Amino acid sequence: MIQNIAGNVRAFTSNVFLVTGETTALIDAGSNFDVIARIQEHTEQIDRLYLTHTHVDHIENVPSVRDAFSIETWGYDTTHDVVDHAIQDEELVPIGDETYMTLHTPGHKPDHLCFYAADIGICFGGDLIFANGSFGRTDLEGGDRKTLIQSIDRLSDVVTDDLTTIYVGHGPAITSDPQEEINLAAQAARLS
Repeated sequence: MIQNIAGNVRAFTSNVFLVTGETTALIDAGSNFDVIARIQEHTEQIDRLYLTHTHVDHIENVPSVRDAFSIETWGYDTTHDVVDHAIQDEELVPIGDETYMTLHTPGHKPDHLCFYAADIGICFGGDLIFANGSFGRTDLEGGDRKTLIQSIDRLSDVVTDDLTTIYVGHGPAITSDPQEEINLAAQAARLS
């Protein structure tokens, strides 16, 4: 089961996805809310914390999650103090009851990752793209529009027509024709 435990938080935070199953995992930790209480409403333990990237709105709650559940974090850039274990491009990682392939998708931030499970048609897209053809900012440190466009194109090339849902870092999940939403984001990024 996938739940956005930051769904109704009225603070500056990212979405935070709790995926329960054989490997109960958190995708991003968010910021400015009591993430521990939200997790404990659904489960007593999590096994892993994965980071789509290390912008503060996605990682501020990492220390409290580490302490409460005695776990370590996985992300792309181990030079950042909240990342304990490196995930390489196209590495396979357990999330819930599935195996997801990681995709290094820089542009919004150099350490940005997406997690994609082709078998079930689900992608955790972080801040690469959003609903309605929107895309991640490139005006923050490490952002690069050309690189972001390449990453969006790569996601488009990798996902199959069976993609049903993209869980994004902010706002609602993309559940209606996600492939078309990727294409719209790619077009919008090229025009902006």
